[in-house]
Amino acid sequence: MTRSEKKLLEQYQALPDEAKKSLSDFCEFLTDKYSETTSEVATPKDIPRPANESVVLAMRRLSETYYMLNKDNLLHEASSLMSQHILQGREAEEVIDELEELFKKFYDEMIGNNTPLLDKD
Repeated sequence: MTRSEKKLLEQYQALPDEAKKSLSDFCEFLTDKYSETTSEVATPKDIPRPANESVVLAMRRLSETYYMLNKDNLLHEASSLMSQHILQGREAEEVIDELEELFKKFYDEMIGNNTPLLDKD
C-alpha cells in the first residue's frame, strides 16, 4: 500500500459514519465518471506503410498513426533503433519493422492499462 493510500485510509477511519457514507458515495461517483472516459481509448489511424520508406519518415508516420501515445519512454527506445540504422548500418526495412512492433507494444500496453495512475509516494 502506498503512502497516499495509507493516509487516505487513516483519514477515512477518522470520519464519523455519516461522513464515511458521503465519501463512499463520492468515490462511487468518481469511479463511474472516470471509468467512462478512460474506457474510450482512441484507435490508431490507418496510415499505410509506403514502399521504400526511410526510418525518419517511418517515425513520423508511426507518431501520427499512434498520436494518442505518450512519446517520452517510447522515443528513448525508438532512438536506439534509429541509431542502429544510422550508426551501425542496420537495414531500414528491418528497423522500421521493429519500430512498428514497438509502437504497437506501447499502444497495447496503454489499452490494457487505461486506468488513471495513482500517486506512487
